[in-house]
Amino acid sequence: MFQQQFGFQRISNSKAEHCCVPFCKASSKYSKVLSFHTFPSDTETRLKWFAAIRRDCSRHFKKEDFRVPVFNTGRRMLKRGAVPELFEWNNYTHPGTEPMVWERKRSHPPLLDHDYASAPDPAVVDLALDENMSLREEILQLRKQIEEQTLNQRFGLHRFAGSDKDIRFFTRFASYDLLMRFWALIEPLLPSMVSVTQAQSGTFTEPSSPATPPLQPIDEMFMFLNYLALGLKWHDLADRYGVRQSTVVRTITTWSDFLYTVLGSVRIWIPEERIKEHLPEEFKDYGDTRVILDFMELRCQPSSPLVQSEAFSACKSHYTLKGLLGVAPHGAVTFISPLYAGSISDKQIMRVCGILSLLRPSMAVMVDRGFLVNDGVPCKIYRQPFLSGRFRMSAYEVRATQANARLSVHVERLIRRVKEHKFFDTEIPPQLIGSINQLYAVACLLTNYENRPLVKA
Repeated sequence: MFQQQFGFQRISNSKAEHCCVPFCKASSKYSKVLSFHTFPSDTETRLKWFAAIRRDCSRHFKKEDFRVPVFNTGRRMLKRGAVPELFEWNNYTHPGTEPMVWERKRSHPPLLDHDYASAPDPAVVDLALDENMSLREEILQLRKQIEEQTLNQRFGLHRFAGSDKDIRFFTRFASYDLLMRFWALIEPLLPSMVSVTQAQSGTFTEPSSPATPPLQPIDEMFMFLNYLALGLKWHDLADRYGVRQSTVVRTITTWSDFLYTVLGSVRIWIPEERIKEHLPEEFKDYGDTRVILDFMELRCQPSSPLVQSEAFSACKSHYTLKGLLGVAPHGAVTFISPLYAGSISDKQIMRVCGILSLLRPSMAVMVDRGFLVNDGVPCKIYRQPFLSGRFRMSAYEVRATQANARLSVHVERLIRRVKEHKFFDTEIPPQLIGSINQLYAVACLLTNYENRPLVKA
């Protein structure tokens, strides 16, 4: 079958030569590997040819009958006296002749298909599994080393774990121990945190850059506390933590919403009997005081003309938001109102914020002398000259009564606990206006966790 299919390979030639040996079908028309030779001119040799055959074809000569051609493209020449000896009737073989196509096919048996379903040697499988496990462990170790190197290089809480002074500076928490207690309180609730996407937060887009490893949750919280405690700019926080500014904005927004939900679910208004139990010595002459009230203001950048017209404060000559804050005598924040536009009056805030519904005739509130709200307050109001928003009293006021002086220092320290957050000194950008109430409330509520209460010795 092979001989019939591949036996004759036609080549282009101007003339064709044929072998004259009986039963030989070789022709230069169908094979370019054969050479054809005329009968020799030497009479004796010619007679020998005639005796052997009466035809000329190279495949009937032995390899040693040929002379090596001078050029590779030259025609092979027979040696003098060479006589054809290889014929079909004597089962000729010619190792020097390139086999025909069908001969090559027959000389190379077909390759057997691989049996992919056959089971491999168990020893080979065990060796491969051991090698895979070894490579996997090596990859895990390298990954762990990279994460540790990244962690050591990145700004985060781990750098300041041994310094309560640094913890106080960066977070306003009095000590690392207090910060870790707060973390233990909120960590179990982290799975319920909803991350704010860039589209939801309305932040700007930034050009693409190589991906950076995400921050650990505890470092995200640390970044959020840095923002409140130091009032750092987004660019500064992004450089410190090695992230994008958009990541900083999303982290601040996400954590303000999360902590607002967690901390805001705790009732902070304290019953009268508990206030009396922890009443500081400075308040011995004002034992019925339940809360110290003060107004808090934040500067902002309104995002629309309508908000600008409502937020402009003629007193401050700036766009502001204002809220009412209440602090118990022993230092706990017990009331936080929503923020209102800076153009609203103190009386209006008192009427709508909800504080009046918590006061009873048996109670007393203590306010700054600039706090001129008396109408509608259902209890006694202590308006002392030392509560004037100043950090120091005049020499006359200090000499007037030492008790009032001690009370002055104590109350100012209570209010300063909240205002120590530099967040209150910064100007709130438009991107955070939507989360300003959460940020403000969380900054005030954190005071209850950052410091130990100021109670009687």
